[in-house]
Amino acid sequence: MTLACIRWRGLAPIAPLIVLLAVDPTTPGAVARANGLQVGFGKADITPEVGDDARPVFIAGYGQDRRATGVHDPIWSRAVVLRHGDQTIALVSVDLIGVQMELTEAARTRLEDMTYVLVSSTHNHEGPDVIGLWGPSPVESGVDRAYLKQVEDGIVASVRAAEAALVPAVASYGTAKDESLLADSREPVVKDGVLRVLRFDPPEGGRPIGLLVQWNCHPENLGSQNTLITADFPEATVRTLEQRHQAPVAYFTGAIGGLMSAAEDVLTRPDGTFYEEGEFAFADAYGVAVADLTDQALAGASPIRVTPFAVSSVPVWLPLENPLYRLARVAGVLDRLGDRWTGAPYSPGASLGRRNIFGPLAVQTEVAAVRLGALHVAAIPGELYPELVAGQVEDPADPNADFPDAPIEPSVLDTLPDGPILIFGLANDEVGYIIPRRQWDREPPFAYDREKAQYGEINSIGPQAAPILMHALQRAVEHLDQD
Repeated sequence: MTLACIRWRGLAPIAPLIVLLAVDPTTPGAVARANGLQVGFGKADITPEVGDDARPVFIAGYGQDRRATGVHDPIWSRAVVLRHGDQTIALVSVDLIGVQMELTEAARTRLEDMTYVLVSSTHNHEGPDVIGLWGPSPVESGVDRAYLKQVEDGIVASVRAAEAALVPAVASYGTAKDESLLADSREPVVKDGVLRVLRFDPPEGGRPIGLLVQWNCHPENLGSQNTLITADFPEATVRTLEQRHQAPVAYFTGAIGGLMSAAEDVLTRPDGTFYEEGEFAFADAYGVAVADLTDQALAGASPIRVTPFAVSSVPVWLPLENPLYRLARVAGVLDRLGDRWTGAPYSPGASLGRRNIFGPLAVQTEVAAVRLGALHVAAIPGELYPELVAGQVEDPADPNADFPDAPIEPSVLDTLPDGPILIFGLANDEVGYIIPRRQWDREPPFAYDREKAQYGEINSIGPQAAPILMHALQRAVEHLDQD
């Protein structure tokens, strides 16, 4: 059974967008057989032109007016395309701070023959500004519209390249854990230190077709002073694994909020001293460490059936409560459509265009659950706090938090069925930090007896984001289970 794919644009949906693709799951056959699965990997270069004759390229992350002076290594759109029967799913990762929903939709329009297209960003802090916040000044956007079109073209090209490379495949899934590679700069210290990997192989054996790697860390090893375009540590992870396995690799970012970065007290230089932020050698060493962890996961990987496919995609509206984001929107720094916030996340009010900030305002985004046979994928449109992965939200909450009595949101692990999972953060959109509501802390007195607020809320759409998004994931998974 296949239900038609409907995209809601400016209308109040009466139910989530659901694409349910069903093949009889009781079909006999060992996991080691191909089960009709085809897989292809493809990529496209999305490196901006940098030079004296080129338009200025404003690098995203940190502060304003960080202009690129050159390119250290290319940045890419990497795609994994999976086909089973007449159903095709594309999973795309781009080396960018976070593509916006409208760009994802533009790429999908050109890929309408695909059953579902998911576009995730690595959250690279050393690539071009594709959101607007890091331009020449706080009131000037850093976005180059021509570059957004280049990214859209790259997403489409990488998917088509992967589609052209489709071959029969079987899959294996593995995990490895190492929290020591992660630093959490915000209390409470909670990490998702699990690396998850899918390996696709020819049914008859031989060299792998490709690897899909999901890890949970900000690509910001180069720091705020770097002016060279780079993919940061994922470049070294992908390069190292491709050399070792002689196969393409796609790297995806998971739960990186709260605030996951590379630990600076673990990896050492040849002289025994620790690497520091700002060194390309640090990005390289960390990327290799992630590749090593990937190989640990592969060493314990087991065959997994990844057919049939099912997708449940839920359009959802989030109230735009961040006052700085609201001002940035009216100034054109955040160039994004908005709707009247009705208080109901699945029923928006009238369209408010791109500049209106008066009254309650909401922006549309998307949460999705994808079932690939025995594997379940959560697709979350922002920087998910690890507390929301395994249900490690503080209980009881610190009494000085702004909403200490707020209900604890349903976690990813409690929401997804038991078994193998992938978590894709910054999926199809970037709405900022997704902070457990009872850990929201902007007003004094501050939690943990701090003299000032911790970093995080300033880059969140608002305190209602986590409850709405996590319940939307629940809704998406429930619709998968109804099939």
